[in-house]
Amino acid sequence: MMKIKRHTVGSVNKVVKWSLLLYLFAFLPSFSIAQVKFNPDEVADDDEITVTDEQGREEVIEFPEAMTYDLDSLLNLYMAKTYLDENNDCNLRDINPVYSKEEYMERLSRIPSVMEMAYNDVVQKFIDRYSGRLRHSISYMLGASNFYMPIFEEALEMYHLPLELKYLPIIESALNPNAVSRVGAAGLWQFMIGTGKQYDLRVNSLVDERRDPVKASYAAARYLSDLYKIFGDWNLVIAAYNCGPGNISKAIHRSNGEKDYWQIYPYLPRETRGYVPAFIAANYIMTYYSQHNICPMTTRLPAKTDTVMVNRSVHLEQVAAVVGINIDLLRSLNPMYRRDIIPGNTEPMPLRLPLAEVSKFIDMEDSVYNYKTDELLTKRIEVAVNDDVPTYYHKSKRYSRGKRGARYGKHRAARGGKRHAASRKKSSGRKSRKSTRRRR
Repeated sequence: MMKIKRHTVGSVNKVVKWSLLLYLFAFLPSFSIAQVKFNPDEVADDDEITVTDEQGREEVIEFPEAMTYDLDSLLNLYMAKTYLDENNDCNLRDINPVYSKEEYMERLSRIPSVMEMAYNDVVQKFIDRYSGRLRHSISYMLGASNFYMPIFEEALEMYHLPLELKYLPIIESALNPNAVSRVGAAGLWQFMIGTGKQYDLRVNSLVDERRDPVKASYAAARYLSDLYKIFGDWNLVIAAYNCGPGNISKAIHRSNGEKDYWQIYPYLPRETRGYVPAFIAANYIMTYYSQHNICPMTTRLPAKTDTVMVNRSVHLEQVAAVVGINIDLLRSLNPMYRRDIIPGNTEPMPLRLPLAEVSKFIDMEDSVYNYKTDELLTKRIEVAVNDDVPTYYHKSKRYSRGKRGARYGKHRAARGGKRHAASRKKSSGRKSRKSTRRRR
């Protein structure tokens, strides 16, 4: 059995603002289990753990990057600010109960899943992380899941994949559609550019379909389906989703052909060693959050939306001003447009709008295209070349050349005089030495 100790990176204590997540405290029935009160003012900024095996050897496991995201950044997303609220009806105390090992094992075994939800000390550490210092982020994600889980489930169902894979974006992006990792992966499903293009996600200077929740979800489902055809094991599939199939194949080779995630575990990259445990813990906490006194944020579902195709370049500010839509709402509905420009002149591109505004856009389409075009769409189609003939003041030019020539001649003469004097001095020295030898 592996023992785990906390590994703290840095010594800076981080003060987290939880003003948007207020709970109404009430007395709970007495528990026969231990309870841990969570104090957000005492949060250490650690992002990895050290695993010690029975032989005393230590291995460092990194937490997935999304587990280090600041809650404030998530709550400042437009959808969170507009449609999520604190749960004022929650009467649970902000205390995290600690259960026995057998209780955790029994709960994991009751999750209705195709994928294996095994328990060990590493999984326990990630459960503790989610139910402890990330409990308020889980409250946000439980609320935000009402926006995204139906999309994820439809995509997974289309490719006949286990629906528990819908929790992968919890550990990939913390359900932030604008998330960008330190290595450049983007969107809810954290596609790298190369993998995204391989699965037909367009990425260029203006468009990044990795940020589109619908398109990225279907691309992720295809990718997961292809990985299962390679490895035939779901734990290896989600590990390969994190570090690439090449690294999993190398780990299998180094472990003498073992195809069990927990057997190739020592040969995996540090973050991938924590990836499957984090996935199991995410399934656990999204299922048993109430047993840990976590209250989901309340959700007001946004208005229904629809798409229109535009065949001319248009700026989102043109649409917002003419149709009368909040620009932040437009950006949240169309996260794939990186610089607020829809390049419809390249090919017809989708614009997602609130359903009530679709007909208004169609009726005012010409006005939209003509609104402040010169200010918002500054790329020119044709430019005139300046054909003026430059004029020079030749007398001044000759004069300056003459002055430069005179100065150059003086300097050259001076340098030449110095060299000549030096050579004369050397030659006189040689003559004096020769005359001295003759005297001898």
